Amino acid sequence: MAGVSDDLLTTYQLAPSILSADFARLGEQVSTVMDAGVKVIHVDVMDGHFVPNITIGPVVAAAISEQVHGAGGVLDVHLMIENPERYIDAFAAAGADWINVHVEACVHLNMTLSQIRAAGCKAGVTLNPATPLSHVQEVLGDIDYALMMTVNPGFSGQDFIPGVVPKIERARHLLPDHVGLQIDGGIGPETIETALDTGANLFVAGSAVYGAEDPAAAAGQLMAAMRARGN
Repeated sequence: MAGVSDDLLTTYQLAPSILSADFARLGEQVSTVMDAGVKVIHVDVMDGHFVPNITIGPVVAAAISEQVHGAGGVLDVHLMIENPERYIDAFAAAGADWINVHVEACVHLNMTLSQIRAAGCKAGVTLNPATPLSHVQEVLGDIDYALMMTVNPGFSGQDFIPGVVPKIERARHLLPDHVGLQIDGGIGPETIETALDTGANLFVAGSAVYGAEDPAAAAGQLMAAMRARGN
């Protein structure tokens, strides 16, 4: 998946989060958006410590990885957990293609990012809304993408925090062209144009896609806005 993964990192992509999906029919929900043209499936992992919620582990990632890869897509795993280095190898073995970790959760960030790459995955670093962008400066050579949270992590369905927009714009100027820039939180029809204006190219959407009556149509609407900007 290396070539596909590289291309997806630097083009406009929608990454529906399965956190908002119906887990009783998860495979069907993944197929619905991938059939609509989605190539990146986002997996939100929460531990109830770093963030106030508990979600899923490697078993769920493994359950959909073959399906995602078979459709030509990638599995994007967002570790909102303490001590993420303990679980990187397990998620890589489960089929993760991209793994991102929070700078706030990593004592030795360079080492953790190197571990992700050593496991065969693309490495990403995530910043919470109030975390200064300067934290990324020292790991520019260790990342394949950066994720800027536009909500405080822990729950889906939150409102986009517009005060983060200037930081995202600065991030795009800071990051090399080959490093992707992802936004996560409150992305939907009302905020997609603002998000696109920041220079970001990867957009996580949970409730805006899976909370819609027609997830395929909702995903299609967001991807149409991206196509209008070109790649």
